[in-house]
Amino acid sequence: MNKITNYFGIDISKDVFDVVDSCDVHYQFTNCQKGFDDFLDILDESSHCVMESTAFYHVQLANALVQSGIKVSVENPLAVKRYIQMHLSRIKTDKSDAKMICQYAQQADLRLWEERTKDQVGCLQLMSLINQYTKQIVMTKTKLEGEAALGNPVKLVVRSLEKNLRRLKKEVDFLELELLRIVKREHQDLLTRIESIVGIGRKTAVTLIVLTEGFEKFESAKQLCSYAGLTPIIRQSGSSLHVKARISKMGNRRLRSMLFLCSFSAKKHNKACIALFNRMVAKGKPRKVALIAVCNKLLKQAFAIAKSGVPYDREYRSVLH
Repeated sequence: MNKITNYFGIDISKDVFDVVDSCDVHYQFTNCQKGFDDFLDILDESSHCVMESTAFYHVQLANALVQSGIKVSVENPLAVKRYIQMHLSRIKTDKSDAKMICQYAQQADLRLWEERTKDQVGCLQLMSLINQYTKQIVMTKTKLEGEAALGNPVKLVVRSLEKNLRRLKKEVDFLELELLRIVKREHQDLLTRIESIVGIGRKTAVTLIVLTEGFEKFESAKQLCSYAGLTPIIRQSGSSLHVKARISKMGNRRLRSMLFLCSFSAKKHNKACIALFNRMVAKGKPRKVALIAVCNKLLKQAFAIAKSGVPYDREYRSVLH
């Protein structure tokens, strides 16, 4: 720990954010520009602010701090949660969470957070809206099937649902084209290389590039697999506890679902994935477990291709293992 650094652990929510510093002093501010300004008044060049990555709430505060020259780290919530569990903290309040984040900051290998570009923010917003509309499409289809199952559905209801379904599909197509346009403008070469991996389609390639910020967000394939929620959790203690290993499922659900669909094609056509899948099945592993291993292999291939700058070679496998 650098003794001249004053760490500030931040627990942030929609309306307020709680702060605890290295001297165990607690503050609370409103999650708005006035609150940001009040917080900045107590900071100086020795300050290092640390917070968890949330869906949206941390972004404006992190931007305001970076723009003011304050060091900021935005950490994986899973890493912070594991730290809290390891220290057997039984108190769960915003203040206690901020305190634990501050303690975590003093021991962790922190990475400085950089303000997202306009295109990065735009891509994330487009992807979020696409996901929301996609869920609405599924719900509308289910409703249509339900009406048909009742027998003699009301024509006005069916027409309204079908009209809404067409509108949603049209919006998704339009938004996906705009998302692709931005990604091509910023990462055309990277997109081409990721798409060349057998089993990874265009939508998955675009999603990977956006979520990983062009693969600059992660330093290792292991970190990327953890982000996707594909790393195994093993629970075993002596002879009294022996639970089958499961994936954490604490990562990005959308990315995990897309990779799982990709795994069906990869296990048939991607040489490294074919060998991995067949080897695991031959050992008696369930097919779903083998498919998850294929998901991990695809992520590792994508990471290797992105970092090396070398195009994917269907015949050369050793560099991707």
